[in-house]
Amino acid sequence: MSGFESLAGLSVLLVRPGMLIIGTPFLGGVYAPVTLRVGLTVLLAILLAPFVRVPAALPVTGLALVIAREIAIGLALAFAIRVLVVAAEFAGQFMGYQIGLSLGALIDPQTGVRNTTLALMYANVAVVACLATNAHHALLRALADSYTALPVGLGGVDPSLAASVSRLLGLVFVLGVRIAAPVIIVMLLVEIALALLARVAPSLNVMTAGAPVRVAVGLIVVAATVSVVPLIVTRSLPMVLDAAAAMAGAFR
Repeated sequence: MSGFESLAGLSVLLVRPGMLIIGTPFLGGVYAPVTLRVGLTVLLAILLAPFVRVPAALPVTGLALVIAREIAIGLALAFAIRVLVVAAEFAGQFMGYQIGLSLGALIDPQTGVRNTTLALMYANVAVVACLATNAHHALLRALADSYTALPVGLGGVDPSLAASVSRLLGLVFVLGVRIAAPVIIVMLLVEIALALLARVAPSLNVMTAGAPVRVAVGLIVVAATVSVVPLIVTRSLPMVLDAAAAMAGAFR
């Protein structure tokens, strides 16, 4: 085997774990130090090397297609955890808007964009819940199993890819609404009560008087229900892993 073939085989073996590291918050993410991401990628590649067969010789065009396929599979697996975190973040955004905290925003260190305080809190709770329930172990096992189901090499794109992507996006909305449901219901009742109060006392400025009521009631409900986030994450983990595996399987 020539030096180019050896280097090409090593580079191919680094792609799928590298995409998993970049796309998964608790394994590194985009804003983790480069040395950490590179070190974890090389470590995973070394551990997987004895069990993964890399094609011995490929033309430059074929090598580019193989790397593109490895990128797609690695990102598809990373979307399993990303769906849970984004769903919790979506729930926090929605609750912050309902409560009236949408004007206050901070820079999210995981994504680099401005998010509300509740979105940051719920996303971090989801990450901690994933670590507490050994979701990283399940993700690493899925990575190892993916080399058996989807060996390194050339492949195609199955028509089921569109359905798999839509299913993952649907899970973000469904899980986000489940997490935010208590706050949504309570705040709806608060809005109805404020509307009735405005009818009874037309001289009362409900817009001004209702703001602290929304914040106080909303924060009380958040404090009472934030403990359900780990439970929803734990119950949803097998479902999102199956959806991510189906998305990765579209690149056969």
